Amino acid sequence: MLYYHTMNTRKSYFSVILFLFFSAISLFAQEPNVKSQNNPKGLSNKTKIGIVLYSNDPETVWNAFRLANFSLNNGDSVSVFLLGKGVGAQDIKSKDFDVKDQMNTFSENGGKIMACGTCLRQRKTDGSKLCPVSSLSDLYEMIKTNDKILNF
Repeated sequence: MLYYHTMNTRKSYFSVILFLFFSAISLFAQEPNVKSQNNPKGLSNKTKIGIVLYSNDPETVWNAFRLANFSLNNGDSVSVFLLGKGVGAQDIKSKDFDVKDQMNTFSENGGKIMACGTCLRQRKTDGSKLCPVSSLSDLYEMIKTNDKILNF
């Protein structure tokens, strides 16, 4: 009787272990479910990135646009909002950091740059084709609609 009970217990443990093992394998073997209402075929979603640029430091601005360009090249959607000192980004001159080139590349590849109208007026400057005048409403919309917001 004791032998029978021990054998049944071993079989039970073995069955539980097998069940857990195959359950774990089936979980890891499944493809990720990326289907959603907006993406019914389950295709990979690209990230929508918003960058708020509040600096006029050449290296900081240059790196922000380098990241923006890298993201665009990976198929993501990127928009940049220039705020405060950042509205002077297109006027930065630096022998080490070609900010203007990074900004032009970004714009040519479909990136969107917006410049705070109030910040431009405080600096007695205007927007440009590269950096059109935008508003707090545009910044709010960018924050609201993007997946990620980065600050530089």
